[in-house]
Amino acid sequence: MKKETVLVVGGAGYIGSHQVKMLNEKGYNVIVYDNLSTGYRDLVTIDTFIEGDLADKSKLKEVFSNNKIDAVIHFAAFIEVGESVKNPAKYYYNNVVNVINLLDVMLEYNVNNFIFSSTAAVYGEPEEVPIQEDHPKKPINPYGKSKHMIEQILEDYDKAYDLKYTCFRYFNAAGADDSGKIGEKHDPETHLIPLILKTALGERDEIYIFGTDYNTKDGTCIRDFVHVNDLADAHIKGLERLLKGEPSDVFNLGSGNGYSVKEIIETAREITLEDIKVVEAERRAGDPAVLIADCTKAKKLLNWEPKYSLEDIIRTAWKWHSQ
Repeated sequence: MKKETVLVVGGAGYIGSHQVKMLNEKGYNVIVYDNLSTGYRDLVTIDTFIEGDLADKSKLKEVFSNNKIDAVIHFAAFIEVGESVKNPAKYYYNNVVNVINLLDVMLEYNVNNFIFSSTAAVYGEPEEVPIQEDHPKKPINPYGKSKHMIEQILEDYDKAYDLKYTCFRYFNAAGADDSGKIGEKHDPETHLIPLILKTALGERDEIYIFGTDYNTKDGTCIRDFVHVNDLADAHIKGLERLLKGEPSDVFNLGSGNGYSVKEIIETAREITLEDIKVVEAERRAGDPAVLIADCTKAKKLLNWEPKYSLEDIIRTAWKWHSQ
């Protein structure tokens, strides 16, 4: 029996493409909708691909009228914090206005199950670590604010229109599919692990460490990295929960472990067997010393458990990047 039909917007991006592959393997009928502004057609492992923009309501309506869609998963946000500060209009338009377009079309076609990729950036500077879901929301950049706005909008849409949602607040997504066929591909690349691996491959001369005087075990920032397939697994568990009629909810997704920048570089050296040149630089504004997720809620309510270690994350990413 064919399972439900899931529309994945932003399914040609990094996390979206891994989600599409896993949904397909689990028997769901998947449709990808992506404008390819930051996604790549060659990351989509299924045939049902529609090139379209969330700003294009008539195109969206066409998709919903031609398909009996049961749920929507949203990965179509812009995600660069620095760019969001320089160009907030771009972020509020795509990450807020375009999501409202999508939600309105969903309601018009009686589709009321929505999975939303949110972010740890909604918390801002952490007041306590590990961070729980009820931590105060004080985002410090337009990217984090845009995600927080959608969380608030979803709360109101649930009360007013009975639109059920699950928000996942990611910490740092990393790694690649074990097959080596899909992985992290950003232009420009700003994420730590791909930058380290590009240095190992000789595509970059060095990797910068921003700040070595933090109050941490080795003076460098500590971050929580979670494998992209662990994220995809959590989304499927969240989807199944909504399809069973469970209420809307919000979950942190991380590994629950903190790794320092120096530890990550050291692990990459061990896996790649390459000497990775490091340059120590000044701290960047707005980088908290420690960010670690408390994922107790996801483990309890979704029966989710991250399976990949930091070594697995770097090993799978290395396999992908070195191809």
